[in-house]
Amino acid sequence: MKFVPTAIPEVVRVEPDVHRDARGFFVETWRENRWSEGGVRGPFVQDNHSRSRLGTLRGLHAQCLRPQGKLVRVVRGEIWDVAVDVRRGSPSFGRHVAERLSAENFLQLWIPPGFAHGFVVLSDEAEFVYKCTDYYDAADELRIAWNDPALAIPWPIAEPLLSEADRRAPRLAELEPRLPRYLGPA
Repeated sequence: MKFVPTAIPEVVRVEPDVHRDARGFFVETWRENRWSEGGVRGPFVQDNHSRSRLGTLRGLHAQCLRPQGKLVRVVRGEIWDVAVDVRRGSPSFGRHVAERLSAENFLQLWIPPGFAHGFVVLSDEAEFVYKCTDYYDAADELRIAWNDPALAIPWPIAEPLLSEADRRAPRLAELEPRLPRYLGPA
């Protein structure tokens, strides 16, 4: 089991131990004491599961007043997952990290509260599951343009399938007064 800080150290790549044999595999996907020691802290209050087809881009999404931390993974297919620091005053404000997550590599990504999140599907279909540290609140949701030039995210797709709400999402600079505040190192 490895917990690897990314270019933004608060975002952690989790490399779980996968036990394989002729029957299949076994992997722990959450164990509070181990994950907490590795920098992934709950408590988690909500689990979500989505299925999307090739080229679908979901995001970038965040919550303002009740930011959610998310522990994300893929159980079928492959995605390119992105976390963007949108905490006003953060030393890494506006920077992002990205990881390829798949059912084959078993990687997880810890996205702390105050980060926007999005992903694009690279396989024919992908199923994505994640744990959240706070409840989803539609009235508190922030959507940020996936292709905001200020973020310079090198998405591996030029013309993704988007929801109408994601298609109309504003740039990060337009949202700045509503963004969560950086409260210092965790």
